[in-house]
This record gives sequence, C-alpha cells and structure tokens, in this order.
Amino acid sequence: MTSKTGVLLMQLGTPDSPSTRDVARYLGEFLNDPRVVDLPWLARKLLVNGIIVPFRSPKSARIYRQLWELGGGRSPLLTYTERAQTLLQARFAGEPVVVEMAMRYQNPSLESVLERMRRANYARIVLIPLFPQYASASTGSAIDRALDIIRRWWVIPELSTVSQFYDQPAYIDAVAARADGFRLDEYDHVLFSYHGLPERQLDKVYADGDLCADQPCETEVNEANRFCYKAACYATTRLLAARLGLPESRYTTCFQSRLNGKWVQPFSDQVIEAQARQGARKLLVFSPAFVADCLETLIEIGEEYQALFAQHGGEKVQLVPSSNDHPRFIDCLETLVRERLPSA
Repeated sequence: MTSKTGVLLMQLGTPDSPSTRDVARYLGEFLNDPRVVDLPWLARKLLVNGIIVPFRSPKSARIYRQLWELGGGRSPLLTYTERAQTLLQARFAGEPVVVEMAMRYQNPSLESVLERMRRANYARIVLIPLFPQYASASTGSAIDRALDIIRRWWVIPELSTVSQFYDQPAYIDAVAARADGFRLDEYDHVLFSYHGLPERQLDKVYADGDLCADQPCETEVNEANRFCYKAACYATTRLLAARLGLPESRYTTCFQSRLNGKWVQPFSDQVIEAQARQGARKLLVFSPAFVADCLETLIEIGEEYQALFAQHGGEKVQLVPSSNDHPRFIDCLETLVRERLPSA
C-alpha cells in the first residue's frame, strides 16, 4: 500500500478584504501573537487592542485598498500563494502527495486546512513556512501554531518541518532571475531590503546571554548564529550578489518596516534617502525575505520609497518582483518536499 504525504505551504496572512473591519481583525490576530509583539501579556493587549488596532486600522485599510487595486481586486499575496500551491501540486502528478496552503493569520486558516488534512489521514505531513530566513515572528509562529493544532489530534502522523531555505540554490536562482529584465549597470546602487525585526528578537536566538552584536552576522553564518535572522539575511545577500556578479561597493543590505530605532539596522528608508543625497538617480531594490509580492514590496518599496527617493532628488526606485510563481521557486519548493519523502 502506498502511503500519502500531505504538504502544507504556510504564508503570513492577509485581510479578507481591504475594509477597515477586516483589516482590524487581521491586525488584531497578527499583533496579538506573542512571537510577533513579544511583550508581557497585559502590555501587549493594551498596546495592540487599545492603541495600534483602533488607530492604525483606518490608515492601513486605505493602503490595503491600493494593494487590492494593484492585485486586480484581491490580495496579491493570496493570489501568488495559490499559484505556488497549484504549480507545486502539478510537480507531483500521479504521486501520492497532496499540496495544501494556509495563512498563519486569517484565511484560509491553519485550523480549517489542518482539519481537512487530519481527515485525509496522511502518513506524513511536511510543513513549509514560506519564509526563506528563519525568524520566530514568522517561521517560528507558523510552525508553533500548526504543531499546537496537530498535538490535539488522536493520531499524529510523521511530521517534517522546514525552518529556512535562504541558501537553497533554486531559491537564489529564482530571486536572481527576476532581475533578468533589468540591466544592473544602469542603476547607481542595488539594495537588498529585508523585513525588519526588533533587536531584542535577534538576541533571543543566542544562549548564555550572548548578543547578536557579538556575532559576525554581516560576514558569516556559524554554529552560534545559524538561526539568527540578521545572519541569514546577510548570507542571502552574499549568495545573490555572487550570482549577479555584484561587487560589495555596488550593493547594501538593509531592513524595512521598522516601528522604532531599536530594530535591526541599517534602515531601508534611511539608505534610500542617503543614496539620493549622494547623487544616485536610479536604485534597484530586491526584497529577498518575501517570496510573494505584498504590501511591503508593492506599496512600501514600490510607492512609498519611490516618493521618498524623489523627495530627496532621486529619480527611480525600481522594485524587482518577488519569486511569486517563477519556475525556479517552484523547483525550490519541490526540492524541499522531495528531500523529506521516504526513499523509494
């Protein structure tokens, strides 16, 4: 008898619609996650439910409406994740492998999709968070929630998880291939912009009171920092720069979407502004922490950073599309699954 394998692609999430109500519901679920806002329970509840969600939701809803327009009337993140699911499923045609997808926050929910997978009675389940570099607030949260649901099952099948895949060759190829339509020598500088994290979350990776600042995260991945988000981001940049033939003087690794000054630096918006002040006219920006285009790429980089650059004398911030449904990205996902299937 051939046993079946279930594969679950897990993405961060998206509001069901750009309405203020749906955006507030999404932000409430997202920001109340203790792995995202890692404050004591009461402080987190007061901050998120008393300040951030009520005051931020209307503004965020306006931004999400822009995003929906760019996405043809729906969330681009949802569209590209569905495409990845369909394309990955096609790679296993005729094989006992079923590919599902779910969102960590909102819909399709982990609860509903995992219940369908429980009823399917798989012999094994492969959990793949769609975050190339490990962070507790993304990968850790998705795996944590999935395992919390699965642990309640009477029958728990064989489980396999993917913690990160930033160094998977097909992933690097997919990101690099997205720049094929651009001539790198036409741009004054190249930015590799990653989602930011609070510095305290980086430090929690290390044991015995060590700090991220004590590690050579900008230059190497070692035994101590192999799950440090900052180290993984810089390693991703080095792999991409080598693949693209970029010397160190031509690019900068930076971090976007910060909430305050105690987040990992350098900050992408400050790098953008500095480049403009130094006379740069055209910037090419990769977003290697995002496998699907979303608010942080299409709006924050594509529109907000463009406006900031122009304000200080620059001309063009060119966003390189995310991996989305590129064949090499599907190759990456297929490899991650096949590595976890039983030997023939």
